[in-house]
Amino acid sequence: MRRITLVTSGSTDALTGGHLYHQRMAEQARGRGATIERISVRGLRNPFRAGRGVVLVDSLVAGAVLPWVLLGAQQARPLAAILHQPPGGVDHGRIHTALQEPIDRGLYRRCELLIATSQFFAHDLVERWHLPRERICVVEPGCDLPDATSPATEDLRRGRHIAVLSVANWWPNKGVLELLEAVAVLPLDHVTLHLVGRTDVDRGYAARVRARLTAPDLAARVVIHGALPPPDVARLYGSADVFASASHSETYGMVFGEALGAGLPVVGWRTGNLPYLVEDGREGCLVTRGDVAGLARALRRLSTDQPWRAELAGGARRRGRLLPTWNDAADRFFGALTRLAEAHD
Repeated sequence: MRRITLVTSGSTDALTGGHLYHQRMAEQARGRGATIERISVRGLRNPFRAGRGVVLVDSLVAGAVLPWVLLGAQQARPLAAILHQPPGGVDHGRIHTALQEPIDRGLYRRCELLIATSQFFAHDLVERWHLPRERICVVEPGCDLPDATSPATEDLRRGRHIAVLSVANWWPNKGVLELLEAVAVLPLDHVTLHLVGRTDVDRGYAARVRARLTAPDLAARVVIHGALPPPDVARLYGSADVFASASHSETYGMVFGEALGAGLPVVGWRTGNLPYLVEDGREGCLVTRGDVAGLARALRRLSTDQPWRAELAGGARRRGRLLPTWNDAADRFFGALTRLAEAHD
């Protein structure tokens, strides 16, 4: 049985793309002769003391793990990293990011394997952050959703033309406010927007979102679901008409893949990995980042042009069938870690 120690932070139940990715891999481990032991970095505790086998460092804690590697705590065990965010992280201030970036890269340069979550991100790791191409393995997340808690029969439109689903925690990087601004200028009968995701991760930003929601131009047009378990999110994917996100940049964007897998046209910025998943006018609508009026125009047409919406939905379903499943992702993930472990046997 191959043993993998995942060094990360936060709750195992945290509904973020990275944590969900880890959960899916843990579920797939036993069928591939592996186990994933998760340990959390807390204070000055040595993250290598309790672990066994291959050490896999989550990009969230790369900076916290580097000092232990420099002190020799790794003890020649195979070292890898799973990168869900660029060096320096996201949702930090400019100074924090500038200070964190070289520390993260210091850890990655000492890893024998770097697992990147998209080809777009892997290219950036080489060209922008000068990490060794030969150590990078791309393992995109799966797009298949868990079984829904109930059949997808709920009327999410609530008397309007379409139901738009957005799945994102309330961070500034996720662009929740920009999406609200786009919905606010539409006619009242066009869109009901459903927001899924944690609302408590950034109190200041959440206060701004809630304040915007109280304005008359959004009254009764937005439904806040908060954080939901994956089967409940799958039910909403199955009942919505369109998926929209104004996230500023995603290294992969699991929610976009899930939307395509569910056959939903996708609306978002032409940035990050999204142009690698969606072709404008084929599977959805890509808008120049920050162009809220353009975002509103795309939602307006989707709400009034049913044949075009159906055409994009068909394109989304076809694209979704080409994306990896979680079974495919696990094959690549455990294959890469097994080869690393065997090199040390």
